[in-house]
Amino acid sequence: MVQPARLIMAIGLVLVAVACSKPPTGSPAPAAGASPGVQSEWDQVLAEAKKEGSVNVIGLQGENTREALTEPFEKAYGIKVEFFADAGPGVAPKVQNERAAGQYLWDIYVLGTTTALNALFPMGALDPLDAALIRDDVKDPKVWRSGGIEFLDSEHRLIVMTPFQRGTLFVNSTMVQPDEIKSYRDLLDPKWRGKMVMNDPRRAGPGLATFTFFYLHPDLGPDFIRALGRQDISILSNFVQEVDSVGQGRFPILIGTADAIAEERIRQGVPVTIVDPRNLKEGSDVSPANGAVGVFNKAPHPNAAKVYLNWLLSKEGQTGFAQAAGYVSARTDVPIGDALPWRVPAPNAIKTYDVQAVNLRDSVVSLLEEVFGPA
Repeated sequence: MVQPARLIMAIGLVLVAVACSKPPTGSPAPAAGASPGVQSEWDQVLAEAKKEGSVNVIGLQGENTREALTEPFEKAYGIKVEFFADAGPGVAPKVQNERAAGQYLWDIYVLGTTTALNALFPMGALDPLDAALIRDDVKDPKVWRSGGIEFLDSEHRLIVMTPFQRGTLFVNSTMVQPDEIKSYRDLLDPKWRGKMVMNDPRRAGPGLATFTFFYLHPDLGPDFIRALGRQDISILSNFVQEVDSVGQGRFPILIGTADAIAEERIRQGVPVTIVDPRNLKEGSDVSPANGAVGVFNKAPHPNAAKVYLNWLLSKEGQTGFAQAAGYVSARTDVPIGDALPWRVPAPNAIKTYDVQAVNLRDSVVSLLEEVFGPA
């Protein structure tokens, strides 16, 4: 007969063993029910990533976005995120100059598609991503709105994470009623002459995406852009300055800027409103904005880059990123949250991020330089 004291001791040892067998905090499994092969690969990559100790990420400006792309990952995996914020246009020359000097400093790119298509692809800076996708819950086609991960290019070097209906017009709500503008052609009213500001559309970014949409739209087109050019619009190239110029009342209307910065100011109580494109005759375009992700080749932390990529594409990573930026994730299991309902892509909306649209950019930029002068 087992003595009570020995029985209690045995139960205690079992409980200790069970407790020790639980996954350690900071090392979450890829997904519940992951296949043994996936679990083994994930464990190996994660162990090597922890040895590397950090991952270097280039991402969008904005405090909320920076926090979403750094703190949850660091907390989950104990791997430091070195984050460099850029509006987009500065990335290509920075990476080009570094690589010319033999410096390969970056692991992850989380920004827009234009910089990747026009600069990073031609310089051969991004790797195909198929081999870096590990987690079952990331590769499962059922969790993605389009029936699978959307790659921008045939070589699978860039993933589109957040295709959403973009904001194109931003107003100071104490100066302009958002529903006062029913069509982009309303911007041609003489009362707005000299009273509008825009993100520089001659450079990669939301301004160029907005004017590409104008160019492609059958009811707008080049003639509308030329007419808009006669409205004496001020041009800026800093998202924060653009949004603040409207929030502070220096301009009542802003054309094309980073939605994430506008959303951040709105949460802070600044009187900035994004015009609902459903109230505009021509609607707006669909774009991931700065919601595309790629992995740099010759990355200094290749295993940490894989862990980061899989985390960012997971439900957890997408939820934090989409909410911080005001985007809509392409994952069906990520709630819209605080994002405005109109951000869910409308059927047949014009895409300004795909290869076809980007192939028109030279024609668009040529027209813009004709209208607004050289950049």
